[in-house]
Amino acid sequence: MTQASIDILTAKRIDLTHAIHSEIPHFHAFDPLKEKTLYTIEKDGFLAKEYTLPTAYSTHIDTPGHFSKGKRLLEKISLEELILPLYVLHLEEEVAKNPDFGVDKATILAYEKEHGEIPSGSFVAFSSGWSEKFSDPKAYYNIDEKGIAHTPGWTVEALEFLAHERQVKAIGHETLDTDPGIIYHKTQALDGEFYWLDQDRYQVEVLNNLRAVPTKGAVIVVAPAKVVQAPSFPARVFALVPETVQ
Repeated sequence: MTQASIDILTAKRIDLTHAIHSEIPHFHAFDPLKEKTLYTIEKDGFLAKEYTLPTAYSTHIDTPGHFSKGKRLLEKISLEELILPLYVLHLEEEVAKNPDFGVDKATILAYEKEHGEIPSGSFVAFSSGWSEKFSDPKAYYNIDEKGIAHTPGWTVEALEFLAHERQVKAIGHETLDTDPGIIYHKTQALDGEFYWLDQDRYQVEVLNNLRAVPTKGAVIVVAPAKVVQAPSFPARVFALVPETVQ
């Protein structure tokens, strides 16, 4: 067994995925998951079910073709893109003080001043602590009496910087949307999400448990089913943290 094999097998696994069921928070335009039992062990000798759910549901990957016509869909996302060095922006305290927090270029530069420059080909995740609200849909949506969702997100400025000055491959966050809820309310558009996917990059939404991942040194594995022509799809996502990383 090689040293590389040993490092992988002894790495700490951190599950970044929410379980899927009909009661979880989801994008308002979609219906919740529906489940139907087709065959049972008692009657048929085996258990099989049928699930109906939107492609962008629970922890999921969004491909470039999700928002940009003619861009790559799920089967065109390579294995090389699905296993990447993971850099986590731990901004839980900032979001606790301001749920409308938007990651901007200054936020990323401050991170780099402390931890070093984010290398090309990385996955950058925004850890907001928002996944901890997932079991309480009202708190997770955080919609006020005027219908405004107060949720954190990325600014277009930050995404431009990550795409073109750092050549980042993919981003991820714990919320339903890329953009802060208050920005979406003002513009009635998901400008950040459109921008990022239009750069032929993918993202993972509704991540879980990012707080447990070190800010650098881990590897992220994104494992959706290889569904032809899917714009998005639920994925099992996890981090591998080598023993040498604290």
